[in-house]
Amino acid sequence: MTRVLVTGGAGFIGSHVVAALSATGHDVTVLDSGHPAAHREPLPATIAGATVLRADLRDADAVDAALAGVEVVVHQAAMVGLGANLDDLPDYVGCNDLATAVLLAAMARAGVSRLVLASSMVVYGEGGYACAAHGPVRPGPRVVADLAAGRFEPPCPRCGDALAPELVGEDAPLDPRSVYAATKVAQEHLTAAWARETGGAVAALRYHNVYGPGMPRDTPYSGVAAIFRSAVEAGLPPRVFEDGGQRRDFVHVRDVAAANVAALASTATSGGWRAYNIASGRPATVGELAAELSRAAGGPAPVTTGEFRLGDVRHIVAHPGRAAAELGFRARIALPEGVAEFACAPLRG
Repeated sequence: MTRVLVTGGAGFIGSHVVAALSATGHDVTVLDSGHPAAHREPLPATIAGATVLRADLRDADAVDAALAGVEVVVHQAAMVGLGANLDDLPDYVGCNDLATAVLLAAMARAGVSRLVLASSMVVYGEGGYACAAHGPVRPGPRVVADLAAGRFEPPCPRCGDALAPELVGEDAPLDPRSVYAATKVAQEHLTAAWARETGGAVAALRYHNVYGPGMPRDTPYSGVAAIFRSAVEAGLPPRVFEDGGQRRDFVHVRDVAAANVAALASTATSGGWRAYNIASGRPATVGELAAELSRAAGGPAPVTTGEFRLGDVRHIVAHPGRAAAELGFRARIALPEGVAEFACAPLRG
């Protein structure tokens, strides 16, 4: 049995992680701020038998107290999504980066040397692409004029020809293209510096598009699956941005929780800093997700709107091999099975 502190453990993903860790015999405590972007109701006293402590991670005294006797920290706490507008920028940096820095300093004081970090596929920006003439290339930033004209596929930055999307591995360059993405890159860099300074161990789990029971309802901070689910629940057609052809890797939240359990158990994460794609390896388009969800819920068919958000990326699909080889983690829940459950599952209020 390992004593584990799960930050953000009352959130959508965090609560599933807490349940999975508790079910495998770990002694779990939750530290959560109850941030209104993620919580519309008061925090519970316990989650899956784990005590919930309410405190902001930027409160060093509270973090010091929560770390007493802890052996491993599973750091799920973060403000997620693209947000409402740039007025959210200070909150993103404070909740994600300053909070992580306070946590890492407290861990160093407490002698806690192992960390599992909830990172994200957003650190890559666009996924992998290849040009027939120039091989692997990195597309440039999206241009509003192109998107407004319905030109959603990124062109080759050298010749302007169409690109073929490819799987992205953990060694791909980091290229954050939103405020949230920039804060996740900063978290990775902070934890890597902490590991070097302390001799600690970090497994940075780069979650791809997580969905499943308990997702928050439609807010500016919600994922696309929750936005579609909220629409269907209201009897409305899911509104699919762009042309619906954006490729993603949708991974069920119980698989993500299992990845955290695997990272905690694996000797591969016993020293240094290492990143892992947490993904199914089975890509689907956003339009396919919307259609599958509408069918499963008996709701209206999706509507493709042509709308866009500049901070979105076109295609991002991961290579899941490293997590399989080093952590023994493979996603088990296929999209049709997961969506059939998700279509009727309760959402977070």
